[in-house]
Amino acid sequence: MAEEVQGQTADEESDSSESSEATIAVHWREEGYYPPPPKFIGQANASDPAIVARFAEENFPECFREYADLLSWDEYWHTTLDTSNPPFWKWFTGGKLNASYNCVDRHLAEHKNKAALIWVPEPEDAAHVVVTYQELYRQVNEFAAVLQAAGVKAGDRITLHMPMVPELPVTMLACARLGAIHSQVFGGFSGAACGHRIADSTSKILITMDSYYRSGVVQDHKVKADEAVEAARKEGTEVEKVLVWRRFPGQYSSETPMVEGRDFFVDELLADHLGAVVAPVSMPAEAPLFLMYTSGTTGRPKGCQHSTGGYLAYVTGTSKYYQDIHPDDTYWCMADIGWITGHSYIVYGPLSLGTTSVIYEGTPNYPDAGRPWRIAERLGVNIFHTSPTAIRMLRKVGPDEPAKYDYHFKHMTTVGEPIEPEVWRWYYKSVGKGEAVIVDTWWQTETGGFIGTGLPALNPMKPGSCGPAALGIYLDILDENGEAIPQGSGKAGNIIVRNPWPGIFETIWGQPDRFVSTYFAKYNKDPDSKDWHDWPYFAGDGAVQSEDGYFRILGRVDDVINVAGHRLGTKELESSALAVEEIAEAAAVPVIDDVRGRAVEMYVSLKPGIEPSPEIEAKVKKAIETDIGKIARPQNIWIVPDMPKTRSGKIMRRVIAATSNFADVGDITTLANPEIVDQIRHQVQNAKHARGEVPRELTEAEEAEIKSFGSE
Repeated sequence: MAEEVQGQTADEESDSSESSEATIAVHWREEGYYPPPPKFIGQANASDPAIVARFAEENFPECFREYADLLSWDEYWHTTLDTSNPPFWKWFTGGKLNASYNCVDRHLAEHKNKAALIWVPEPEDAAHVVVTYQELYRQVNEFAAVLQAAGVKAGDRITLHMPMVPELPVTMLACARLGAIHSQVFGGFSGAACGHRIADSTSKILITMDSYYRSGVVQDHKVKADEAVEAARKEGTEVEKVLVWRRFPGQYSSETPMVEGRDFFVDELLADHLGAVVAPVSMPAEAPLFLMYTSGTTGRPKGCQHSTGGYLAYVTGTSKYYQDIHPDDTYWCMADIGWITGHSYIVYGPLSLGTTSVIYEGTPNYPDAGRPWRIAERLGVNIFHTSPTAIRMLRKVGPDEPAKYDYHFKHMTTVGEPIEPEVWRWYYKSVGKGEAVIVDTWWQTETGGFIGTGLPALNPMKPGSCGPAALGIYLDILDENGEAIPQGSGKAGNIIVRNPWPGIFETIWGQPDRFVSTYFAKYNKDPDSKDWHDWPYFAGDGAVQSEDGYFRILGRVDDVINVAGHRLGTKELESSALAVEEIAEAAAVPVIDDVRGRAVEMYVSLKPGIEPSPEIEAKVKKAIETDIGKIARPQNIWIVPDMPKTRSGKIMRRVIAATSNFADVGDITTLANPEIVDQIRHQVQNAKHARGEVPRELTEAEEAEIKSFGSE
């Protein structure tokens, strides 16, 4: 096992008078360092320290040619970074390429018989499905021919609502082959949530699947398609075709009937296009590749638009240097393609590098907590990538399971939300067996790929810290006034990126003003400036930087709740609750959860004359599950007599969040109804005590996060 090198303890002073949404005193001790194993360094893609100098700020933006040169271009670009219309940056303008070609066709000469994808169905007795690069080429071309016959052309938006099956990357790559913009909605989301996203992108085609396995049960997925079509119709978008893949060949596994003239089985359509070859459409580098919807603090989801050239270059480069992917690796990202992690680091990054990418259909603890390690052993997985939520869950239900299986990882990634140092150490010692490097990453749907993380062969690991900035990314921490907070000060603030980078999203689909106001307006001092230095990217996360330059992420500074790595907008949650007839007010807050990181708790007050009842709670829960999905199911729903409010009527979410987490509610003298706080605290905390839900003592960082949630 690698030797742990002890770090220094930070001597940090607290100053509560300076605390705000973006400046919070932090008191944790400095963690020690874990050096990368020499065996890993010897084979790493990035083991020469000179790479850091190549990406230094004086070489920006041309340093990112190194990433772009990993791709095959139809036409080379003439401008690496076009800053003529800030902050709508364009990367590699003048260049043309096709993402499908880069992920499939170009590997055929050397790797056509190598596995591109290995699909592991959830039933353990089911055979694995191996898709070679040659077979992937065939499937992508044939399905591209199906889409072409349906009238799909470059620039069309196609919505996908699919589970974790190999047909999902095939569908994505077929869209990309034609230059169509795919929008994959997380399979666990409700039909209504899918419909909202269809309407926002004005998609005319929905591609789905009849069923899939989840925790040992075959789920009827097609039923959500009908709900999605109806929801989109209500918002003015008519879906013309629904293409349905079948989970079991030749067998329809949904109780929902197919709609004549609208719904079509994909396997039947493919019969007319066997052996078809569709030439990849050469797309401008700045052409959209996909939309990835993420929650925001307003009810309307944000369709993050990612480019073809910049995005693909960035995920390819970061997959090579940070994931350390080689063509002969067997790589498993245990995430869902419905989120940006799966797009970037299951599909586009790994396949662009010509490696073997594993896809698992089901839940990681089915039928037991040993399942991931049996998969890793059987397939010879040597790179493993998952979220802190999954790590916490597996640690809780099967702490000794990894030792039972003969697998050996060289590299492990953690992604999605900050990982606690003690959980990190279990991941390192038990899952990695002390042999693997851990890359702890910070990034977002909007960033496209990693932006905070260490190079695994060059930077020692530090539990709980994502590391320094990624290559070519220049991070800073600012206070509310835009002043830099010195590293090593023990003060947290808003983490920002000072420069554009190729993976950053181009805009919010159909909402350019929201793109500017949400991500750039906060620290922009000159809206007319064409200088990228004047347009820092506001990430909406709080962070602190240690003396050594490593960053530790605190979590969201806005009203978004991160549940198991899935960002849920409070406005979406509250809008669903308010759709229940009896509800007058609603507030969603986070509660610390040792498995999921954060869970949702809903507070609702009723209209006059309505009495509280379990039936009303059930209605709220059902409304949220219907509108958003089970991932958003509240841990508790509290019916309270009133909400703590300011004199202007704003609900004080930080007071409610503190109550849910047994934290200090802080100053309530500005409330219009301060007496309600004790009533709510008595009701909620007594009920939690009675249920045995009293949480552990919060860390300083967690308490600071709760206190800053929904700050006025």
